[in-house]
Amino acid sequence: MARASSPRLAAYGFLGFPLAMAALPIYVHVPHFYADTLGLSLASVGALLLAARFLDAIQDPLLGWWSDRRRDKRGGRWAFVMAGAPLMALGMVGLFNPPAWPASQLGYWLIANLVIVYTAFSLVTISYQAYGAEISDDVSERTRVTAWREGFALLGVFLAAALPEVLKQAMGDREGFARFTWFFVPICLAAASIAILLSPPALVKPPPVDGRIFAAFTTPMRNLRFRRLGLVFMLNGIAASIPATLVLFFIEDVVKRPQLTAVFLIAYFAAGAAGLPGWVWLARRIGKKKAWLVGMGVSILAFVWAYSLGAGDTTAYFAICVLSGLGLGADLALPPSLLADVIDDDERNGLGRSEGAYFGLWNLATKMNLALAAGLSLPLLGAFGYAPKAANGPEALFVLSAIYALLPCALKALAAIALWRSP
Repeated sequence: MARASSPRLAAYGFLGFPLAMAALPIYVHVPHFYADTLGLSLASVGALLLAARFLDAIQDPLLGWWSDRRRDKRGGRWAFVMAGAPLMALGMVGLFNPPAWPASQLGYWLIANLVIVYTAFSLVTISYQAYGAEISDDVSERTRVTAWREGFALLGVFLAAALPEVLKQAMGDREGFARFTWFFVPICLAAASIAILLSPPALVKPPPVDGRIFAAFTTPMRNLRFRRLGLVFMLNGIAASIPATLVLFFIEDVVKRPQLTAVFLIAYFAAGAAGLPGWVWLARRIGKKKAWLVGMGVSILAFVWAYSLGAGDTTAYFAICVLSGLGLGADLALPPSLLADVIDDDERNGLGRSEGAYFGLWNLATKMNLALAAGLSLPLLGAFGYAPKAANGPEALFVLSAIYALLPCALKALAAIALWRSP
């Protein structure tokens, strides 16, 4: 089978850039922005994030089912991208440009804009990822497709990590995040246009045999390999989401170098981008499953070290960011490629192809990971007396370090065991 050209894959992958630009601020900056800058309690922010994520996640399999139904109609899956990209841009502007309301009322603004951003993000992401799985039938070429997409996503994360910090230091938190959203809007719209016009063509696939709406849930769940892969993905995803939720608090109150936040985040994501070609090569040599296991091992060995850090340990934390960032590349490139392989089981069994349904459930799992990380870790920190911008005692900082470093490593170890035992 002919390989897609690199320019065409770059056009497809470029849409991952604004999607990551939207995702990182929501996962990392929203808790800190609304709790620290705007004055909402950690428990309130965590509860609202959890509620919005549960509401959002329910719709993802349904959007996937809808995308599968429209795949062969005019516009195909790209119709969802055309509708969702402007809506996502609008929601991002609202989320980081809150009105000057008292903290007791800002929760309504937060939840409303989260629902807009999450719905638009799902509209774009599910169809975008499903389209990527249809570009090639070759297992190695699928890893190449996901690597292009995730490589651009890491560049987007890179910009989303650095630009808000630069803008915040220049003009303050509120104005800095507001300016960031105005950079996001044109990039989002341009990337969507480029992907729609220049992506490689998708292969013609047999439609799903079961067209009922509940097939969005039942078809993937009947697939044994998807259930096993989903368990691994959930455990590994929660392990990654907890540090993403707590990283700003850890840098500020444990390492005590908030002025270096952008440096640490850039080091982490730059290492992930630099490592992507290596994971593609390793997966081709030893298989995707074994390569992912190696990536998990790298992440655990690097990140468990963070538990021992204290004030001023900047060199050690920088090294942890680089080493764990290398492991991140495996988490980004390999699971979606494995999922595309798992969907082949349905086609072999005469059930047609339901990429939208699978990626809808996949996105549901991603959001449940993030919801559980925020909804559990933030209230737990509050219960042990931790508060941002406060004189936290040794017990509160101990709990912060343990939740940030040890709990993710334990969960990732469980994910590695589940992956090793999976078919």
